Amino acid sequence: MDKPIGVIDSGVGGLTVASELMRQLPKESFIYVGDTERCPYGPRPKTEVMQYTGEMVRFLLAEDIKMLVIACNTATAYTLRELRQELDIPVVGVIQPGARAAITNTRTSEVGVIGTEGTITSKAYTKTLKLINEEIIVHDLACPRFVPLVEKGRVTGSEAYDAIYETLEPLKRIREMDTLILGCTHYPMIMDLIQEVMGSSITIISSGEETAREVSTILSYKKKLYRGDKQPNYQFYTTGDANIFKQIASRWLEQKINSVYEITL
Repeated sequence: MDKPIGVIDSGVGGLTVASELMRQLPKESFIYVGDTERCPYGPRPKTEVMQYTGEMVRFLLAEDIKMLVIACNTATAYTLRELRQELDIPVVGVIQPGARAAITNTRTSEVGVIGTEGTITSKAYTKTLKLINEEIIVHDLACPRFVPLVEKGRVTGSEAYDAIYETLEPLKRIREMDTLILGCTHYPMIMDLIQEVMGSSITIISSGEETAREVSTILSYKKKLYRGDKQPNYQFYTTGDANIFKQIASRWLEQKINSVYEITL
């Protein structure tokens, strides 16, 4: 089916999912909307997150997308169930794929989850993990300093390292924990520093790869994969500064991104 996939995020974090879509589904086009002007979503009330998510979704529906990917953990936690009920296209979030990957990996059955205040407060990962395996012990931690670092492009250097080290100190004391879920799609952009702080014995789980795999499976099952020969088209929209978004997107996606447009939702 020659229609694009829609991808939404509170900012640039969903680019970690977009990059996996490009790798695993090289023929598929997508339209990405990042609400960088109102990022981060984590500290916001549920009603605001639902409103902002709805605005992005309506924008994409007007573009005739064939599938929606909620590439934001907070938005997934608060809106996934409602959007699946309301829309007549498939809707995929990032929480369940990440939880499944963590359960597959852990040997001690103790899993850490880091995310925004909204995601951690919602207990969405804890509920999902225990729904799959009720024996799993979950250690969750809100990391409000991480998203602003990524949105400003400060993903290396001492400022980022110090913030990560100070924030993750409580998790470093948990000896039996062997797996850590990055419960925010911004966090893979600082994954190397997180791994350095946590140590090599901890396996880091990013939901981007698993989410893209689920997208592929659903599109195949519903016979909506694009089978033609046209080159894929990637469009990026941001509610914030297009130049900053373009720089971060070009660096993360490892190619020059020119089609970035500023919009008001």
